[in-house]
Amino acid sequence: DVLIDDYSAGLTAARIREIFDAVKIGIVGLLRDLREKGTPPDSSWLHGEYDTEKQAALCKEVSVALGFDLDRGRLDVSVHPFTGGAHPTDVRMTTRFKADDIMEGLTGAIHETGHALYEQGRCLEYDGLPVNAAAGMAIHESQSLLWERMVGLSPAFAKYLLPKIRGAFPEALPDDRTPDDLYAAVNRVRDESMIRVEADEVTYPLHVILRFEIELGLLEGTVTVDAVPRLWNEKMKEYLGVEPENDAQGCLQDVHWSMGALGYFPTYSLGAMAAVQIFDAARADLDGLDEDIASGNFAPLRKWLNERVHTLGSLYPTADDLLAEVTGKPLDPAIFLQYLEDKYRALYKVP
Repeated sequence: DVLIDDYSAGLTAARIREIFDAVKIGIVGLLRDLREKGTPPDSSWLHGEYDTEKQAALCKEVSVALGFDLDRGRLDVSVHPFTGGAHPTDVRMTTRFKADDIMEGLTGAIHETGHALYEQGRCLEYDGLPVNAAAGMAIHESQSLLWERMVGLSPAFAKYLLPKIRGAFPEALPDDRTPDDLYAAVNRVRDESMIRVEADEVTYPLHVILRFEIELGLLEGTVTVDAVPRLWNEKMKEYLGVEPENDAQGCLQDVHWSMGALGYFPTYSLGAMAAVQIFDAARADLDGLDEDIASGNFAPLRKWLNERVHTLGSLYPTADDLLAEVTGKPLDPAIFLQYLEDKYRALYKVP
């Protein structure tokens, strides 16, 4: 609990276990159905060569459209995307590009823009005071994942994005492909989900749950360090249906444990769950939200998030308290599971 508190105040192992136990059962069953009964969307038409300098220009255009203020920050390139900076008036974010994958750079840039909008949106009236600090990593992740997944992987955003990709890469995409095709392609679940940072939104929570269970065992004394590689591989097989060939693909793929950041992993998936819940509340308040997203008008959603999340900082003691204020209830994993069920059963044509 002490370690978790460093990353999300007031969060406990018991609360995480309560949430993750429900999510694990639901996602393992959904993933099995998608793989055994589903028809995967066609994403092959997105494969090709995309000049990385043009990708960078497109990512910058999208980031600015979402609301990133270049007068108070900058966008650069790094091996691993991240957001940092010294102050809401100086926010630095990075993304990375692959010449054969147009979406990695875009989703990375959108994700980091979500973090950056939170930082740039903090209330300067309380500058330097504890209340103006972000409300922990779970809420920070909710903001990045709301923009990356709830917006960036939505049918409405596909209507906005497809013409942008065609404009930047006129020869890259088949002429007959539609926004619906793009939406389906970018939401394909990986056939083999081995690496956390490359996982899709269905398999990603299982990567986090696996790590939480192992690090909790280490702290409780029920798991030894020597047992970690074996236990990791067993859980990967049980939850995700894959087995790492070596520890680089397995328990050594992240830096968190080696740098002492135990208790950090849960915030990623708790943030994903909170993103769904917050976006549902925004949709209820904002008439025509999908139409705004499709037309590239992101200001109403950005303003809503700024007023209800960003400027509140750490006013509420815990993430659950903030969610109760914003959405009417603490984090409810059933909302997240229903979102995944509805979205992916429809995409994969599984009843």
